[in-house]
Amino acid sequence: MVKLYEKGAFLLNGTEIIDENDVEQVKAKLDGVTKEDAKKGTIAYGILEAHNQGDDLENLNIKFDALTSHDITFVGIIQTARASGMEKFPVPYILTNCHNSLSAVGGTINEDDHVFGLTAAKKYGGIYVPPHMAVIHQFMREEYAGCGKMILGSDSHTRYGALGTMAIGEGGGELVKQILEDTYDIKYPGVVGIYLDNKPNPGVGPQDIALAIIGEVFKNGYVKNKVMEFVGPGVSNLKTDFRNGVDVMTTETTCLTSIWRTDEDTKEFLKTHNREDEYKELNPEKVAYYDGMVYVDLSKVKPMIALPFHPSNTYTIDELNANLEDILRTVELEAQRITDNPNIDFDLLSKIKDNKLYVQQAIIAGCAGGTYSNIMEAANILKGHSTGNEEFALSVYPSSQPIFMELIKNGTMNDLMASGAAVKTAFCGPCFGAGDTPANNSLSIRHTTRNFPNREGSKPIQGQMSGVALMDARSIAATARNKGILTSAEVYAEEYELPKYSYDDSAYRSKVYNGFKNENSESELIYGPNIKDWPEMPELTDNILLKVCSKILDPVTTTDELIPSGETSSYRSNPLGLAEFTLSRRDPEYVGRSKVVNELEKSRQNGDLELDDKLKEVYDKISEKFGEIDPNKTEIGSMIYAIKPGDGSAREQAASCQRVLGGLANICKEYATKRYRSNVINWGMIPFQMKEDAEFEVGDYIFVPGIRDAIDNNLDDIKAYVIGDEIKEISLYIEPLTDNEKEIIKEGSLINFNRNK
Repeated sequence: MVKLYEKGAFLLNGTEIIDENDVEQVKAKLDGVTKEDAKKGTIAYGILEAHNQGDDLENLNIKFDALTSHDITFVGIIQTARASGMEKFPVPYILTNCHNSLSAVGGTINEDDHVFGLTAAKKYGGIYVPPHMAVIHQFMREEYAGCGKMILGSDSHTRYGALGTMAIGEGGGELVKQILEDTYDIKYPGVVGIYLDNKPNPGVGPQDIALAIIGEVFKNGYVKNKVMEFVGPGVSNLKTDFRNGVDVMTTETTCLTSIWRTDEDTKEFLKTHNREDEYKELNPEKVAYYDGMVYVDLSKVKPMIALPFHPSNTYTIDELNANLEDILRTVELEAQRITDNPNIDFDLLSKIKDNKLYVQQAIIAGCAGGTYSNIMEAANILKGHSTGNEEFALSVYPSSQPIFMELIKNGTMNDLMASGAAVKTAFCGPCFGAGDTPANNSLSIRHTTRNFPNREGSKPIQGQMSGVALMDARSIAATARNKGILTSAEVYAEEYELPKYSYDDSAYRSKVYNGFKNENSESELIYGPNIKDWPEMPELTDNILLKVCSKILDPVTTTDELIPSGETSSYRSNPLGLAEFTLSRRDPEYVGRSKVVNELEKSRQNGDLELDDKLKEVYDKISEKFGEIDPNKTEIGSMIYAIKPGDGSAREQAASCQRVLGGLANICKEYATKRYRSNVINWGMIPFQMKEDAEFEVGDYIFVPGIRDAIDNNLDDIKAYVIGDEIKEISLYIEPLTDNEKEIIKEGSLINFNRNK
């Protein structure tokens, strides 16, 4: 089904893979082409070269063609850019309202953010997409993605590779840099080929193919921070709308971005959306070298399921149904481990009746599930059948108004409603815990993007726990037709010819505000009472003292655990208000611990620091070893230790919430994603790593002398000291930083860096 090559591979004429290890084949067939030359043969190389602002392709300085954000990120980005001297949006900046669109929490604050977004679009020249109109990525597919482009978004699922666009999801700080006409600076990434062969069987959808790949490449980091380049003859056996569904899930592999070869079907998709001029044929050169190769036989992919609590926890549905008790028991054990709450009894085994698994809820929604082809395929399976009037419920969210309008015109919405499905407007809530939250101790199957703990809406700290499994819309429909009994779409699979899609953008023409290149500096921003400015952040001192305020030993810590999603998203326009939720579903004592440290740092900045007995003892020991250290010239801040933090969302608030509480550093074995590490840096925190186990505990102090000099001159071996009964030396390091990143950390934040610049 899926095969990973041990090392790199050459691709000849787009169809023949030659393993790098096969020396004889390499010599015989490459005709003297070197690996370095062949690296320039990828699609990715051409796009990155075209967008690089300098001559150095090893160290890229990228400018993007467009930017995009939604309503739980754009307020913070605009506020940061304003504080940094922004005058206008220099490229199309699309502000969608698809996350807090229900305006369901906190009184007026969600709609206040929407009003702010519209007024910002008028003042700075943005494009504003009102609530319920489209989810962020569907709008970008329909209106802005095109062949050879690069787009940057403040949402991790910013992926438009199937339309020939290299799109990257990052924290808001990276968008601020683009707004200020700076660059996105990265080392040239590795490029991994995803070679698709043959065609999928009836009943197999894009989520199945995506999960099959994720299950093979996530845990071993095969594509981490690399470009996934989809090639091979199998690409042309997939409709572009189908490709979009595979593509958006590449985020769950922890890759940097994705790109696909394009063909006549790509052209047809763009033509349907009135943008045929955005088409270019994109193919690898005659010889292309890839740093890894994933071979996918589409004909052997079966309907898949990703069980709680990660998209990589994958099985075929047939495999699960054949081993229900054994597999579900492992999920229950994992629930006990991650919640560490004896009052929670997450019980999946009780959902087995007569050797069949009963699920309680199903969702088809968002950028992954709510596409035209997914809903049409699901409706075809379900047509004429009832979902039943028991506990099981199905909700369907088309991902844009144009799709909704077409489904109404062709009668599909009537069919879905007649079956008992609830049909709702474009909304991302089911993906991040703000819509259709399952009942306690229930199991929900979803064609959405993620199923992390704490993300579907449950709150383990409060004894509330549910589970989400990811599946394709086709198997969700089969399960719905079977009234909640987990069922593979293969049971009802048949060859189905998708009715032609007719794109009607009249809703956009009526309601989307397009102010690009029409900014009005005299226009006023309208602020709601929850929209607050960023607090001041101090510059880094020569020596620092860290207090360990949380120590997390989970194999991976997601951004949903660092700052929960769901209803907390409503407070993202208020830095200090949102910070109250930091680690609230993982380490509820963290905020209180950090506030105590932050008060000490504020006193230091004000020149009236008073040392309690514990802190005086700490400084006495430091001075004994290093000579007199002035506490008033030593920044003190809180620190989080986690083994591998930052998997998942691009949300910068996972870092900014730590910073506004006085966070000064993270220490980890490795960062799960580049985007989280970038967020840590942009908010002026130090992205430490260490190779050894963490031999310090919550409440310990760690002294790091000469940190400014280390950032400039010696990132590889930074000596730090745990201050206990004895002083214990530990070794930290920081992976390479750009010159700008070094200055951002030293100046205390990206905001400070831009102001001073």
